[in-house]
Amino acid sequence: MSKGLVNKIIPFSMVDGPRNRMAIFFQGCNFDCLYCHNPETIKRCAQCGTCLFSCKFGAISMVGDSVIWQEEKCKDCGECIKVCKNSCGPKTKAMSVGEILQEVIKVKPFISGITVSGGECTLQNKFLVDLFEKVKKLDLTVFVDTNGSTDFSKNKDLVDLMDMAMLDIKSFDRDEHIKLTGRDNDIVLKNAEYLAGINKLYEVRTVIVPGVLDNFNNVNEISKLIASLNPEIRYKIIKYRPIGVRTDKIEAVQPNDEMMEELKVIASKNGCKNIIIV
Repeated sequence: MSKGLVNKIIPFSMVDGPRNRMAIFFQGCNFDCLYCHNPETIKRCAQCGTCLFSCKFGAISMVGDSVIWQEEKCKDCGECIKVCKNSCGPKTKAMSVGEILQEVIKVKPFISGITVSGGECTLQNKFLVDLFEKVKKLDLTVFVDTNGSTDFSKNKDLVDLMDMAMLDIKSFDRDEHIKLTGRDNDIVLKNAEYLAGINKLYEVRTVIVPGVLDNFNNVNEISKLIASLNPEIRYKIIKYRPIGVRTDKIEAVQPNDEMMEELKVIASKNGCKNIIIV
């Protein structure tokens, strides 16, 4: 039985796609974004045991060579993540499709679908296909929240099952994207065109980070791309917020409202019709 590595499940979310949805965050990411707001989802537990004595509530133990996290004892104090050499901590669960479905069924009357996120959920592509097949039988929609690093055109099984994708375009400039994430954006931009072409691109997102990114160029170029593909695709322009980030990786300030409005005007002038400022 295959299992997916899950960081957390939020039963009800109004920000991870349309209407009320369950958001499932998978562990592991192939980007290392300087401004990452969920850095604990990037790497996987190395079973080193460094976190054992950081927990005051007895939620972490060692069985053989494996670190065991007991969710029922955890108080989410975050100390295990602070001391972790991988900056991830032990708070993940290997879950089968059936175990996730049990969580979905508990809230099914109150949600319109699920959204899988991360980390980067598409790194667990085969598991997602198995999960989506079962969720679709419950008459729920399936959305994929992705950094765009997986070539969707080569993952027909996944694309056929999912209803929509929400795609991060972190930077339009290739060199800037490499500096920000550690990888180029060639496949990201290819995915934007492919997903829009099959009418499965619900939303594009860009985080605005003053002093780190060329934000005006990014919004200008990305909004032009969206408008050329389908001006009705939602463009979410997001404020960088210095909460939960790795301060050793980045020094940046939150953009002000005036800057965000200027960026919205640029996107609107370029033809985007559905712009959201967050």
